[in-house]
Amino acid sequence: MAALSGILMALQGSLNSALGKAVGLLEATFVVQVVGSITGLILLLAGLGQGSLLKFREAPWYTYLGGLLGVAIVYLVVAAIAQAGVASATTAIILGQVITAAMVDYFGWFGVEQVPFSLWKGLGIVLMAAGAWLLLSR
Repeated sequence: MAALSGILMALQGSLNSALGKAVGLLEATFVVQVVGSITGLILLLAGLGQGSLLKFREAPWYTYLGGLLGVAIVYLVVAAIAQAGVASATTAIILGQVITAAMVDYFGWFGVEQVPFSLWKGLGIVLMAAGAWLLLSR
């Protein structure tokens, strides 16, 4: 599932970038969010949800910041791909995700179970950064 998610993210970024060239950066961000919201609504109305929207008050306030981050992510991905190309932008995005994910794991932010940081994990991040540098250097 994670690999499929990565494939879809690269395709989404490419499609969003093409849309941004056609309609503008902020406009593309808006359209992508609307299409995503409509798709989510259709899936919920089709009965594919497994939770309950009636429990929205039980979620901590900060969990709703994901919506704001979603807008920022789409906007920044479209801008990065337009500036650096799909492979370079995706490389930088993945490196940023892995470093941030390691921090979230280590500190246990947002209620996730803490995962210790190991020498091997640190070495893996360093090697990823070196690989990213090779991909990003021209």
